Amino acid sequence: MIYPQRQTGFTLLEVLIAFIVLTVGLLGTVALQAKAKQASYDSVQRAAALALANDIVQRIRSNDSPTLVNDYKVNFSSESQPGTIASCLSNLCNATQLAVYDIEEWKKAIKAKERTGALANANVCIDPSSPGANEINLQVVVSWQGRQQMTQSDANKAISCGSSENRRMVVIDTYINVMNG
Repeated sequence: MIYPQRQTGFTLLEVLIAFIVLTVGLLGTVALQAKAKQASYDSVQRAAALALANDIVQRIRSNDSPTLVNDYKVNFSSESQPGTIASCLSNLCNATQLAVYDIEEWKKAIKAKERTGALANANVCIDPSSPGANEINLQVVVSWQGRQQMTQSDANKAISCGSSENRRMVVIDTYINVMNG
């Protein structure tokens, strides 16, 4: 008696199930990659905002004149056009001229040049206040528009610097002791 040969290999149904499992796994990987890229972009934005806020604080600390409160109390955005002023790097400037130069440099820093990682729709609010004779309380807020929807906290909503839609913020509160001289 001749027996038929046993079939070895996969059936079409098994191949179809394996293909579906593989497809679901690959779709999950693609979604994960998209989220990782978005998180990386947000991280670059936050790092740029923090670097700008720290630069603002350090420049104001180095220009600790009695006119600091009036010279640096300013709000500007990435839509603000920087002016043309003389550089204080090669010229001798007084405290007020140095403040104007600093502000113009910060305006240039937040311009979104060809979307190369600069802050999107950025706003900068610098608020120095003087509670005492040689004391300055300084609040620097850098806000920008993020890509993802987010829920604002009440503390975040209370700070008015820029629009509130998809807003991300870096806030630095510090104290400066002004030298009279």
